[in-house]
Amino acid sequence: MPIPTAQPHTVEGLLRVIEARDSEVVLLKLMVDKLKLQLLRRVRAEFGTSSEQLDAQATFIEDAVVPERKPAPANAPAGAAANSPSIDRSLPAHLPRESQVHRPAATDDHRDTAGQACGCSSCGGRLRQIGQDVSEQLEYVPAHFKVIRHVRPKLACVRCQSIFQAAAPSRPIARGVAGPALLAHVMVSKYCDHIPLYRLSGICARSGVVIDRSTMAGWVDQGDALLDPLVAALGRYTLAAAKVHADDTPVPVLAPGLGKTKTGRLWVYVRDDRPAGCTEPPAAWYQYSPDRKGEHPQAHLRRYCGVLQADAYGGWGKLYASGQVVEAACWAHARRPWWDLYLNTGRCEDSIAAQALRRIAALYAVEADIRGQPPDIRRSQRQARAGPLLDELHAWLTSLVGRVSAKSDLARAIGYSLTRWQALTRYRDDGRIEIDNNAAERALRGVALGRGNYLFMGSDAGGQRAAAIYSLVETAKLNGLDPEGYLREVLGRIADHPINRIDELLPWNIGRRDGEQQLTARALAA
Repeated sequence: MPIPTAQPHTVEGLLRVIEARDSEVVLLKLMVDKLKLQLLRRVRAEFGTSSEQLDAQATFIEDAVVPERKPAPANAPAGAAANSPSIDRSLPAHLPRESQVHRPAATDDHRDTAGQACGCSSCGGRLRQIGQDVSEQLEYVPAHFKVIRHVRPKLACVRCQSIFQAAAPSRPIARGVAGPALLAHVMVSKYCDHIPLYRLSGICARSGVVIDRSTMAGWVDQGDALLDPLVAALGRYTLAAAKVHADDTPVPVLAPGLGKTKTGRLWVYVRDDRPAGCTEPPAAWYQYSPDRKGEHPQAHLRRYCGVLQADAYGGWGKLYASGQVVEAACWAHARRPWWDLYLNTGRCEDSIAAQALRRIAALYAVEADIRGQPPDIRRSQRQARAGPLLDELHAWLTSLVGRVSAKSDLARAIGYSLTRWQALTRYRDDGRIEIDNNAAERALRGVALGRGNYLFMGSDAGGQRAAAIYSLVETAKLNGLDPEGYLREVLGRIADHPINRIDELLPWNIGRRDGEQQLTARALAA
């Protein structure tokens, strides 16, 4: 900013110079604060933790703002210490046990037919067992390959010479050497355990089985084609919900002929109403797009009618404008710029950012008390407890608008909440809606971990395969199933399964059938 050229020897000129320099100092201070915040975000993204938890003493604001909390009962049990003998440290009961009996070494010639000492080494008297000490040790048996030989004898009638032979069993991949368990292991290793195929190929080679990574990639491709009807059924189930969480994340994709990568997107749509006391199984449906244009989520949700809980991405706008989709915003996103400002102030508890965080924490405290309750109870509790907190927060944010620089990060944090206030507060009057969109963000954690392990996806088709397998793997995890065991079961059956009964292979139906079989087996054993 240029400094006025008024004569400095006059009082008016000196005042103008001082005013100009003060304005320049304020501007430079804002620029420094902005650069410090950008640097802090960059360092935190690369080296910091993802936790955004406030300190225990800074969680709540004044008693007038914080909802009343029930005091803990005086006889409530305290948490046990890490070395407490009351903690059960026994190894899982379902693991097979192998007993090794260690008898005392013989020091005389009194031995039985097995070569064990049967007489006292001091006097030669007979030994009898008076007890035993048992300790357990956890051991690991390395995974191993095996070859299954399908033998089909040919039988001929000695009278009419008719020949009989059993039909060849179906395989997940026609004429393929990979069985269902191996296919499931390759898919889960890549998309659940985040092991690139070249690394998995090296792991197999250590067991003496050489499988080229291009062969594994072909297995994944053909397995994905086999699973397409199941993924489509999963998508129909997910979008049949009255409320869906949505989010997206970037993934690097090789651009053919350019020698570099482009940025594709993986979109996730999550159906999970368990926090509202619903017993319907949760599901996660992923879709891939080569870019982030709004036309892609609009195509994914073109038939959806209900509540969409998502971030502030502009591509959702046409869906909201259609009138078929109702917007529900995310308080975790509204909180995030305040958290960055809080870190930038050195976690100062008297800063405006700290005050905002404590007010938002009070809203989350209400949610912690009503999690798992039916929607009508959640709505009444939110209106009674969170409603006054939201009104006070809105009045406080509005009062700050004229007191901060319009170009500051503080103004942006305030503006984010105020411009989306209706969508942010919609959860108060609808017990089905959550306070944030964390269900979708949790569903993308695996994608973020995998993105750190592989350089890029090979093509857009590879992105579509990833979306399909992520859908099944993440949904199995949401329903408490082992993803590899689930895919092993599905791949062993889907080739012969009727397409009009494909829903029978969804994770919760597989899990229910396995549970019923276990109950039947236990009843028969009893």
